[in-house]
Amino acid sequence: MVDRSKIENAVRQILEAIGEDPDREGLVETPARVARMYEEITAGYSQEAREPLSRVFDAEGGRLVVERDIAFSSTCEHHLMPFFGKAHIAYVSDGKVVGLSKLARAVDIYAKRLQLQERMTAQIADSVFEELHAEGVMVIVEAEHTCMTARGVKKVGTKTVTTAVCGSLSAETQAQILCLCGEGRA
Repeated sequence: MVDRSKIENAVRQILEAIGEDPDREGLVETPARVARMYEEITAGYSQEAREPLSRVFDAEGGRLVVERDIAFSSTCEHHLMPFFGKAHIAYVSDGKVVGLSKLARAVDIYAKRLQLQERMTAQIADSVFEELHAEGVMVIVEAEHTCMTARGVKKVGTKTVTTAVCGSLSAETQAQILCLCGEGRA
């Protein structure tokens, strides 16, 4: 549970520290807005991915399932700035499949925490692998980090791609997944 009053006080201090007047008309409500925002962007701490992923259906095993272009936004734990992009999840079922919206919910649960993209990618892969008892899982996340595009080196349009593989996926299946997710380009 987010302590809104602590966040509001901290935001007031930040505004004062940069030379702003937190009582001026445009900033009076800013501390409360920021506190509500942090409650929203860290909502994943109060959820577990196993909840949505536990609703499975029987299906013929050995089939490749790919859900791609799952949009997300997260917050970089190093600068508290947003990063956003798309996650692609592929798994070879072991006789159980999950409703497709449940994969997107799992992405949101991990994205709504202070994150590193590499950790988030692994957390998604691990949870899908464990909860679905899949033969193999591959997760690809591509994201643009505003801590790199809006400050620092300011390289707008630069994307970071991370992957995580769990279980048993042949090189051929991995190549097929990369192609289906648009990552097989040279």
